[in-house]
This record gives sequence, C-alpha cells and structure tokens, in this order.
Amino acid sequence: MEQVDAVVIGAGVVGLAVGRELALAGHEVMVLESQNAIGTGISSRNSEVIHAGIYYPKGSLKARLCVQGKALLYAYCAERGVGHRRLGKLIVATEPAQRAQLDGIVAKAMANGVHDLQKLSAEEARALEPALACEAALLSPSTGVVDSHGLMLALQGDMEHAGGLLALLSPVQHIHLSQGTATHPIVLHTEDGTDLACKKLVNAAGLNAVAVARSMQGLNTALLPQAHYAKGHYFTLAGKAPFSRLIYPVPEAAGLGVHLTLDLGGQAKFGPDVQWVDDPTELNVDARRANAFYAEVRRYWPALPDGALQPGYAGMRPKINGPHEAAADFMIQGPAEHGVPGLVNLLGIESPGLTSSLAIAAHVAQQLQ
Repeated sequence: MEQVDAVVIGAGVVGLAVGRELALAGHEVMVLESQNAIGTGISSRNSEVIHAGIYYPKGSLKARLCVQGKALLYAYCAERGVGHRRLGKLIVATEPAQRAQLDGIVAKAMANGVHDLQKLSAEEARALEPALACEAALLSPSTGVVDSHGLMLALQGDMEHAGGLLALLSPVQHIHLSQGTATHPIVLHTEDGTDLACKKLVNAAGLNAVAVARSMQGLNTALLPQAHYAKGHYFTLAGKAPFSRLIYPVPEAAGLGVHLTLDLGGQAKFGPDVQWVDDPTELNVDARRANAFYAEVRRYWPALPDGALQPGYAGMRPKINGPHEAAADFMIQGPAEHGVPGLVNLLGIESPGLTSSLAIAAHVAQQLQ
C-alpha cells in the first residue's frame, strides 16, 4: 500500500491552497482530483470577486477568514504576478427604506475589522458612476477581482515546487479512518483500485464534501450537516458597461443580489440569482430567467438596453443550510470537533471561499499541527 504524509481531496482553489500550505510546511502532500483538470467545479463558476469581509456575522469564520484572506490574496497575487484589480464596489440603496440597511452594513463591516467603507449620497455616487440610479450608496475600495484560474495555477506551481503531487482523474470511493498502520492510519480507496494510506486527510471536495465525509468509516455522521444546493445564473452584457466599479444592491437572504461585476478585461456580467435545486450537476442556463434579471438590474441601471443580456453560465453554492434557514457559517471540522486525529472536513465552503482560500489553508494547517 502506498503511503503519503497528507492527502487533500479536491483541486479547487481551496484544496490547492491547502496542498500548497502543507507542502511548504514540509509535508509530503498529494492532492486528489476526480476530474481531468484543476478547478472545474465551484472555483470556475463564480464572480471572481475579492470580497472585503463586509456582510458576515461578527466572530464568524466567514468574517475572520475573509478579512485575513483578502490581505493574503492581494499580497500573493502581487508577488506571483496573478492577474487582479482592486476596482472597488458600490453597494447601492435603490429605495429610501434601504438607507437603514446601509448603516447596518457599515456597523457589521466595522465589527469585522473593515474600516474603509465610505457613505455616499446619491449625488456623490453618480459623480463616480454617472449611469447609476440610487438613493444612497457605500463605497468599498478594497473589493476587487482576480483571475481565479491564474491563481489556481500559481498555487499548484508552488505546491509542486515544494514537492507536492497532483493526481487528476482520481475519485475517492471509500475512506477508512483507522484501517492503516500506526503511523498512517487513514486509508483511501480510489476508483482505479489504488489504496493510499496517510497521516493527515483534508476533505476539500466542494460540492461533494458532505458526501465524502459521509463515506468515511469511523466518523460520527451525526456531526455532519445536510447538503443543500443553491444554483446561481449569470448573464453577460453585450457591449461595453458604463461602470468602472462593481455594483451591488443591498444583500438578499440567500445571496448578495443580482450584482454587476467586471472581469479583468472590463467585460460586465450580472448575477448570480438564487435557485434552490436538488441536483448539483444541473448547470444549464435558463434564458427565460433574463426577464427577472432585467427587472433587478434596472433598479440601479435604468438605461440597461433591451436585448443586452446574454445567457452566460451557472454556478452552484454548496449550502449547509436549507432555503428557509439562516445562512450557515463555514464548517471547518477538525479533530477537536469529531475526535479523529489528522482529519479536517471543509463543509459549506461557498462565498467568500475564493477570497478566504489562503487563510483557510493556514487555519487547516494549524488544526493539523
């Protein structure tokens, strides 16, 4: 049986960040990915936004790891030449009643250690973005965008340079937490018949993380949450956007509203919306949803032309709360939670997982010390 110090399941941005962190700490690391390329799941189907850490409850993992991760990510992208831009974003109140929500967002941001938000009147917001319609706005100067694939390639390169290995087309079928040797107790059985024993195991399987955790023999599954899936559609804008910053409405219950983001080339896209689904592989884009997008976007951009929205792509949020439940925090289950030495399950790692990826990796490494 092959032995390795540490195994990470999943080669999305979080799995690769964890693999890099462990390899740089001197561990012999192998990252197992079920698909034929890195980052084909959540990591390639999102807004590519570097979040500031504004919306999350004080003291939550999302708040702490997003704020830490933002600083780490900007520094890493600058150091490694990964494409990124600190564009800034406007959070807009489109109705008078939403002004109070802006004040609440400022208070929550300050509690999380984000002190750079600027309150703007409608006139001040329009001076920055003349096409914008709003009652008032907040400017978040530390929000940006990143080339997520370039980021993942850099993380993979760092991991491999430090001696880590990436194994594609390596889906894990079964996991036994105490079937191996005294030094390498955890045994993974992959679909091609390989048995791999390790000391440390990190489940960063994204949409499949809860299912992977439930497949672990020797883990108390009563500690695991139920998996839920919230699909988000994106529509792209035909033509040039009249905005130079990201535009977000005040947040909705399950997401951050249909917002406008810009890629590194200046192309605008709108989304995601929220559609709760049972099948996480159901990623087709229903063009009929454009009608709702026009209505939402015209609340802050009334001049959006008819026919300007083109179906783009869909992403999937790995929720661990249901549609009528309060939004869940990241669930990072280590030995202190489940009692299994060397095991960390990363569950419900949705937004701001991309922003938080380097901070999540450091947090995991600390739990495995």
